[in-house]
Amino acid sequence: MTRISTRSYSFRQAEMLKQSGLHPVLARLFAARGILAAEELRTELPALIPPTRLLHSEKAAVFLADAIAAGKKMVIVADYDCDGATACAVGLRGLRMLGAQVDYIVPNRFEYGYGLTPEIVELTAREKSPDIIVTVDNGIASIDGVAAANARGIQVLVTDHHLPADSLPQASVIVNPNQPFCDFPSKNLAGVGVMFYVLLALRAELRKRDVFDQQNQPKLDTLLDLVALGTVADVVKLDPNNRILVAQGLKRMRAGRMHAGIAALFRVAGREPRLASPFDLGFAVGPRLNAAGRLADMSLGIECLTTDDEGRAWQIAQGLNSINADRKDIEREMQDVALLHLDDFQAQDTHTITVFDESWHQGVIGIVASRLKDKFFRPTITFAPGDEGFIKGSGRSIPGFHLRDALDLVSKHSPSLIQKFGGHAMAAGLTLRAEDFTAFQLAFEAVGKSWLRQEQLERIIETDGPLEEAYYTTDFIELLDSQVWGQGFAPPIFCDEFKLVSQRILKERHLKMVLEKNGMRYDAIWFGHTDSFGERVNVAFRLDANEYNGVTKVQLLVEHIEAA
Repeated sequence: MTRISTRSYSFRQAEMLKQSGLHPVLARLFAARGILAAEELRTELPALIPPTRLLHSEKAAVFLADAIAAGKKMVIVADYDCDGATACAVGLRGLRMLGAQVDYIVPNRFEYGYGLTPEIVELTAREKSPDIIVTVDNGIASIDGVAAANARGIQVLVTDHHLPADSLPQASVIVNPNQPFCDFPSKNLAGVGVMFYVLLALRAELRKRDVFDQQNQPKLDTLLDLVALGTVADVVKLDPNNRILVAQGLKRMRAGRMHAGIAALFRVAGREPRLASPFDLGFAVGPRLNAAGRLADMSLGIECLTTDDEGRAWQIAQGLNSINADRKDIEREMQDVALLHLDDFQAQDTHTITVFDESWHQGVIGIVASRLKDKFFRPTITFAPGDEGFIKGSGRSIPGFHLRDALDLVSKHSPSLIQKFGGHAMAAGLTLRAEDFTAFQLAFEAVGKSWLRQEQLERIIETDGPLEEAYYTTDFIELLDSQVWGQGFAPPIFCDEFKLVSQRILKERHLKMVLEKNGMRYDAIWFGHTDSFGERVNVAFRLDANEYNGVTKVQLLVEHIEAA
């Protein structure tokens, strides 16, 4: 069940924002998103929270500066998603700029699993012989892996943003805004953001040591296109600090000052960097990079982000595009199978969804979980076969149901059920024995039943209400597109009543319409829907500038329709 609701906002707050010089509609949109003062919308770099506020960032800076001075060899152990790949690229590029001797390794997710495991330590020691391991976007749960590194005399710097367990690994330094006693105001930094902060702290430490001064220090802002991509693709909340990082990265992309790999990924996705938006990063560039970690080897994605050879970057981007096309095919097939499994699914009786199929691919289950969660609006975990009688699950959640905490509760009630798990509120992963699937299904549903009320299982499309007719223009769309919208700072969705002038099915999958209000007509499209409606409809929509045959017209991208 889906219903449309209108966000509330303080009229007084909107007026104050308007008086500070904001466009009247933007003032209303920002007031509805909790913005109290125009300063919160600042996107210039000096407005960033200083690195000194991030617990142990200065300790990490001293640790790394000493290592650079001693000529120690560092190896970054990366994660295999877009955040992990960009964090690795930022770490490699930044540490090299600052004088470090640094290499990287990204374990194959199917062989080695997630995080710094003892097996990955052994592989890293054998292949790279490091003095120091630096984890990016992982490591906070790697108690055994850090112990294995310590036993070999390898020091570990953990940089991560995931939630810690009850105890922390015995690393030389841990930098993570979500670790105990860290009062960093933005708990939403992505892994790539944490690594960028460590570099800022290291550069400040090297200035203290007179290695650089303000004039000749390396320009770390050249890394912000990578920081923006990882931050958006990891779907972390775009709080004011993250919005600065993303806005600065987008600014570089729009000005054509991005790394060769990001430029190549834009090109292969058919997107225009001069119009770069968070949507492009989340739905065009990010998925092509993620596909490498899902189906092949993320070292391909990391090479794309670390090469300065435009020809090589283009060659890799084409390869990633092809892997992404395969991923889409596999995903479509898996989704069809999942819907067969859920053929007799009774939404009203069920609070969660868990599905396993022998034929599924581990690398794609997360996306399938996400699609099923969107369709049924239930916390969803999909499982694929793992090694030696184990199955691996990837879950996605809905607001109000903290997925990692739910798995933690299942684990506390039935200690032998889950072999390992990790993640955060909206996404998590776990491993079970195949024979325990049904028991887990029941235990997870029991948590869903006790935590979720029926009204939480109803999808609500939050809108910003009607839009004044004067703003159905490409100029206004340009103004909206110049802002940084995303997770936790939702892009505007408007809602109004229209007369439905015409409707037809496009390519057997999409509903194409002409809508009319006060004599003005608008083209509209509802992707993935083929319903038909009567003459008066309430429509929740986003504004889009659609270019066709050299002419740009306003088009409404429909989010939901109901009879008026």
